[in-house]
Amino acid sequence: MTEATTATTQAKTAKKTGAPFGLPNYEIPKIDLPKIEVPAAFRELADKGIAQARDTYEKAKAATEKATDQLKDTYTTAAKGAAAYNLKVIEIARTNTNTAFDNANELLGAKSLSEFVELSSAHARKQIEAMTAQTKELTELAQKVTTEIAANDWRQGDSKASDKVA
Repeated sequence: MTEATTATTQAKTAKKTGAPFGLPNYEIPKIDLPKIEVPAAFRELADKGIAQARDTYEKAKAATEKATDQLKDTYTTAAKGAAAYNLKVIEIARTNTNTAFDNANELLGAKSLSEFVELSSAHARKQIEAMTAQTKELTELAQKVTTEIAANDWRQGDSKASDKVA
């Protein structure tokens, strides 16, 4: 009788190896596999495969680093170009605003309807000429940035990438 009670007491006090909640931890039995000698041809083939994989990895890593550097340069050039373009747009807006206020002052000083129409027509003509010149400046600036990106960043990157990944 004492043997039966000690067995149940030991079963009750056995420690769980798992977390208090969740799945219990079971150990996977270890199986001793027989040691097999790998033929030299297989080892040589595996070594060649590993060497080729390392070589391919190094080439891919180098190409990726070049592409990353190229993208950084391109985005830097594009950001500088966008900033210059935006500054030019702000300058144009400021000039146009000043011109509009100057025109309003001139129109307020007009003594007759014919003088008012003449001032308005002259201002409209000047604004169309100015707008044409401003559009030309913005177009040239955009083309300059695009050319810098294409010529400096991308074409140089293509000439550098002569060793492509196999």
